[in-house]
Amino acid sequence: MTPVHSDPLDPIHSVVLRQDEDGTPRTDYLDTSHDPAFLGDGDVLIEVGWSSLNYKDAMALRGDKGVVRTWPLIPGIDAVGTVIESADPRFGRGDEVVLNGAGLGENRHGGFTQRLKVPAAPLLHIPYNFSAQQVGALGTAGYTAALSVDALLQQGVKPEDGEILVTGSTGGVGAISLHLLKQLGFTTAAVTGRVAEHGEFLRSLGASEILERAEFSDAGRPLQKARWAGVIDSVGSHTLVNALAQTKWGGVVTACGLAQGPDLPGTVLPFILRGVHLVGINSVDAPFELRRRAWALLSEKLDTAVLDDMTTVVNLEDIAQAGADLMAGKLHGRTAVRIN
Repeated sequence: MTPVHSDPLDPIHSVVLRQDEDGTPRTDYLDTSHDPAFLGDGDVLIEVGWSSLNYKDAMALRGDKGVVRTWPLIPGIDAVGTVIESADPRFGRGDEVVLNGAGLGENRHGGFTQRLKVPAAPLLHIPYNFSAQQVGALGTAGYTAALSVDALLQQGVKPEDGEILVTGSTGGVGAISLHLLKQLGFTTAAVTGRVAEHGEFLRSLGASEILERAEFSDAGRPLQKARWAGVIDSVGSHTLVNALAQTKWGGVVTACGLAQGPDLPGTVLPFILRGVHLVGINSVDAPFELRRRAWALLSEKLDTAVLDDMTTVVNLEDIAQAGADLMAGKLHGRTAVRIN
């Protein structure tokens, strides 16, 4: 159990997104202790120790209105912390907890702050074999990867069925997915636009083959050579459509992201001629049981040494620059955000 270091008179440092009079978004690093509204709303008050930097966080930090639904807003779609007080009997003072999604950093204040009220219903105790920093490093990306891999398993996909394709492989979802699939005995192929730069990294995570992003990012034939027993896609648009067109009879494709775009410019042919299954992954609103199962999979299968090797740590006051670096393709793996 981590000791709680909280005093109501202490400053509360937060990253706050605001809009100038002309509507231009601005990111500030502030003491928000003077305004109780910045504590958020929920059943459990936590002292936040760690968060993470995900693609959605980087979008929010630049003021993307597709993510930011209310102003001003403390971004951060993950919060890992220690309970200060709780109205829910499942949680006691000093418990270490994690919340991913559930509106954090979108329509309610998120994890880029030192103190936060969060809803109890989707909140979990962190796995006993992970440190708070490791849970922060995994964040929504690692949790979403686990949801995606679990979806393949729940649909009956087995290692002997064939290869699994992972798109967006240098991002958090892709990297953790590759590692989990390796731990489960699957053979994987990774798609990236930076083969020369990150090929060795992806092979270390378990990828047997590295494929160029350009092979998937443009319009292709509605049905292509069937190769994949399953796909974990975090890219969307033409990449997802081409992956569907290459999926074998009865294969399962999970979709959790839209880095290339939210459109699906394809046909129904993979579904009606090959019986392909497309499974949506919603990490934000996932019910408690799916959350519990995802974190159980991470706890059981993830090698923390591998996670530590792919993790970069940044301090809260440096998060705006880190977000810009992520959007510019300068970061890969996972980025943990040190709050306290």
